[in-house]
Amino acid sequence: MDGAQDGVTPSGSEGEGVPSALGGTAPGGSRDQAAPGEGGKAGEDSATGGAARAGGQDSAGDSATLGEDGAPGRDGAASAGDALGHGEGAPGAPGGAASADGQDPAVPGEDGNPGGDGAVGGEAVQPSEVEVEIAAQRELRERIARRKAEKEGPIPAGAKLSGQAADLLAAVRAMEGGQAAPARPVAPAAAAPAVPAQNRPRAVEPAPATAPEAVAAVAAVLAEGGAPPTLAPQVTATLGERAGDALREDPWLLLSVPGVRPEQADGFARALLGDACGPGDERRSAALVGWLLERAALRGHTALTFPAVRAALAERSVPDPDQALQHAIAEGAVLVFQDGVEDAEGDTEDEAADDADGADDGPAVPVLLGLDRYALAEESLADGLARLVKTAQGASWDEAAAQAPSPSAAELIRAVAGHGLVVHTGGEAARAEPVALTEAVRTLGLRPVVAAHSENGRRRLGAGATTVAGLLSGTEGPGRDADGALDLDLLVVLDAPQLDVETATVLVESLPDGARLVLSGDPGVLWSAGAGRVFADLLAARVCPQIASRTPDPGPLGELVSGIGIGELNQVEAPGKEIVIVPVRDAGEAVHRTVQLVADSVPRAIGVPSGQTQVITVGHGGAVGTRALNTALKERLNPGPGRFGGFDPDDRVAYVPAPGRTLTGSVVSADAEGLRLDCDGVPVVVPRELVESVVRHGWALTAHQAAGMRWPAAVVVLPGDAAQGLSRPWVYTAFGRGERHLSVVHGVDQALAQAVAGVPAAERTTRLRTLLEALLTPAV
Repeated sequence: MDGAQDGVTPSGSEGEGVPSALGGTAPGGSRDQAAPGEGGKAGEDSATGGAARAGGQDSAGDSATLGEDGAPGRDGAASAGDALGHGEGAPGAPGGAASADGQDPAVPGEDGNPGGDGAVGGEAVQPSEVEVEIAAQRELRERIARRKAEKEGPIPAGAKLSGQAADLLAAVRAMEGGQAAPARPVAPAAAAPAVPAQNRPRAVEPAPATAPEAVAAVAAVLAEGGAPPTLAPQVTATLGERAGDALREDPWLLLSVPGVRPEQADGFARALLGDACGPGDERRSAALVGWLLERAALRGHTALTFPAVRAALAERSVPDPDQALQHAIAEGAVLVFQDGVEDAEGDTEDEAADDADGADDGPAVPVLLGLDRYALAEESLADGLARLVKTAQGASWDEAAAQAPSPSAAELIRAVAGHGLVVHTGGEAARAEPVALTEAVRTLGLRPVVAAHSENGRRRLGAGATTVAGLLSGTEGPGRDADGALDLDLLVVLDAPQLDVETATVLVESLPDGARLVLSGDPGVLWSAGAGRVFADLLAARVCPQIASRTPDPGPLGELVSGIGIGELNQVEAPGKEIVIVPVRDAGEAVHRTVQLVADSVPRAIGVPSGQTQVITVGHGGAVGTRALNTALKERLNPGPGRFGGFDPDDRVAYVPAPGRTLTGSVVSADAEGLRLDCDGVPVVVPRELVESVVRHGWALTAHQAAGMRWPAAVVVLPGDAAQGLSRPWVYTAFGRGERHLSVVHGVDQALAQAVAGVPAAERTTRLRTLLEALLTPAV
């Protein structure tokens, strides 16, 4: 090993020692050393037979950091000019300049979402992920329309609220004034009607083509308002064929287009309306409410509290936020909820009178505001999960449980035998237990299916496994029965924390009555890129059996990650160089060390090729973001002119076929059809016009992109300016991506231990837990 006795030695010169504890170093002579860094500074690559400590962070370097909630990172990209009159840049046109809020529209965000304006591509000879998403959303919109039609007619603009909305607003004001909320309970929002079997999703329909004349009409209106006409296709796709007329009537509808900021929409409105527009315009207020809730969804929220939205409106210079919210509610731009108050229906008249007199029986139930899209998804998901619980027939699988390979697997088999919904928690080693369950169920003559979040996860499960996306699209798995439901008896979903609320809704509604569902995953990892926290809400609701695996992840890596999961950054013995700490002083040294590890040290000392080593960093922008690291890694590992839209054969890539889903792979070739990729053995063709928006080099990923995937070796890069964004879930996720080896390029000093001990996941406001608790009794 080129003189390496017990560590990873890039070139054999003397170094400064490995930190044996956070914030300190061991004597340089006691451990194997790394080659000098840039400018002659000595570095260190070795984890030794002694204690190794490491840590990580997800910061965007020179820009905003992507939080635990999956909000896209911001790179401070150049603006597109003063087209909207505010100097912040016009919304990015396809293939053009950066989006208005500073995010590069062509670069997938931290959560795996393709940035800005780009549509996403599909696979050859099969429906694309976009078409799958469009079909699912089209069905949701149709159901939303049916739901709205069942309600009373709209309240005339300017009229006062009445009924439920007025009661909720009164409750907010009463609680804020220190008074008791009204004694009369507010009825919960009507649950979405069950979807008849014949209406469940079947085949995916292609997205309808946009008429050129509609796009031309929108382009003319945009130009008149000072916005770039190149934005017309995106505006038309968002607002429909009559987008031009709609924009003239309500210029603030432009705010519903991804990437447009309020300042830009205000400038567009002033250009069209002149003196007729102002900060208190009801159209502006309604658009701002929708924009605030959509932005919250990017951070994982499915709803926001009434006071939070009101305060945000005030910050946007809305003169009367209360009146603005009344108008938005009356116009149907936002829905209002106070889930949980139905429990008060069982109160006696005396108890209700006590409540009215100010008796404090517990914390007040918050009033929430949400969009139809996420409200319907959570309500439908709660209804679907309750349906599975109530329609499953209990059975005895004791014989199969007796033959299980572990006590935890046996416990899981018994729980699934008697229940339609089961939650299973555990680390990487615990994945064997749901697999054992499916094998046992198959011997009983039933039809099990196991699905993972990613192609990487599916490959690690072996033959017969599917991905969630492939299962829903029909390209993988058993297909659907005559009623449109998935043709199975048991569905096991691994990596369940990565399920956002909309994907989970479509998945659950695709299951037939009587089917069993097992959601399995590690509760310590980052939550889904999309809105919601389905797995965490289900755990908190405790409405079904929860089986916690007793199978620990093995070795030093398992010990390190398990400690992080409970808030402890422990010293770990790594005699086989499973863990390596590489201290760095600045961004330049961090990039240098990362390239050195991937190209030389890990292949030579650990035996893991460069192609099987994944770099994980904090964000896309900055001096040590994915873009900077991928540029340096390509130059070292696969230099070339980038003749295929910036790519060369054998380049490693990250392909984002749909928001929240990242496929890793390599470039095979390119032709007239597009860029040909190999994504974990699955051939993919990305159309030429979409390559720029959905494909990026993939030697380095963010932690959100890497969630649900593992590689033989992982290199986690923690630049010094990343400390403020550190959290326990980020560190837990990043450090758990390596199967055999973890190198940590460490520049955050004591911030790592502090984050692991005291920075939990960022909270998300959701309704699913309360909805489940109202529908189901707690599991024993």
